[in-house]
Amino acid sequence: MWFLSKKGPSGFSPNSTAEEVTQGIDGSALTAIVTGASSGIGAETARVLALRGVHVIMGVRNISAGEQVKETIIKDVPQAKIDALELDLSSLVSVRNFASNYNSLGLPLNLLINNAGIMATPFTLSKDKIELQFATNHVGHFLLTNLLLDTMKKTARESRKEGRIVNVSSRRHKFSYNEGIRFDKINDQSGYNGLSAYGQSKLANVLHANELARHLKDEGVEITANSLHPGAIATNLFRQHSIISGIVDVIGKHVMKNVEQGAATTCYVALHPDVKGVSGKYYADCNIAEASPQANDAGLAKRLWDFTTSLVH
Repeated sequence: MWFLSKKGPSGFSPNSTAEEVTQGIDGSALTAIVTGASSGIGAETARVLALRGVHVIMGVRNISAGEQVKETIIKDVPQAKIDALELDLSSLVSVRNFASNYNSLGLPLNLLINNAGIMATPFTLSKDKIELQFATNHVGHFLLTNLLLDTMKKTARESRKEGRIVNVSSRRHKFSYNEGIRFDKINDQSGYNGLSAYGQSKLANVLHANELARHLKDEGVEITANSLHPGAIATNLFRQHSIISGIVDVIGKHVMKNVEQGAATTCYVALHPDVKGVSGKYYADCNIAEASPQANDAGLAKRLWDFTTSLVH
């Protein structure tokens, strides 16, 4: 059980909270985007970053829900600098509009937290005719990152502060389809399995971060890219499965992380000084962890990069 785990090399463990792992860190010179920040670990990530002085822009599909979270955070952290912009990761048009709107604000960008996600949905195609979980969890974030990268590079260069890109993946990346990424069957309903498709999208998150890290290193840019497993958390990610959701409601608080613990690894990788210069790594429980062999396959990462580039263009 996670609550019996010992502290890792970082000094933190699965029961560390986001506030604990960022204690004493001053983020007042930083600006961050957090996708999926209207609920769950995204909202807690936004709150804790704001608590540490970071100017947080929440990318949210439901702007009304986003504004409610913003008000709640400001009540808890009166000095918080926090804003909400509409962002639907399942729509390439929405992603382009968000990036355009953000870039037009003239704000710097130090941290990009690709957190938003959906889980184990019935087979559905997005507005762009891409399988919904792959579209939302991977393709939307891939495009968003590309569209914001110039702003991040400019910020890193002018501020002389390291930029960080954080992809929130999952341990489920180890349980994708047998072939890892179904390049020729991404939109094929036959053989579709909701949990395997979720695993595929989470594998794509790790592969994306790894390949991005290689690109950034080759360019000599002071921006890192890492991925992580936040832990098993009782959030509304289980809303598509009534049976699982019911089990989570009953026993989740005894065997799963709460939201404060679930946001810890994201906040650690985004802010902690011990992560400075670390790129292309996979984290769990605020420590470097072992990803699957498929996630460490450089050839698969490059193929996914090229495949996704063709999808968004």
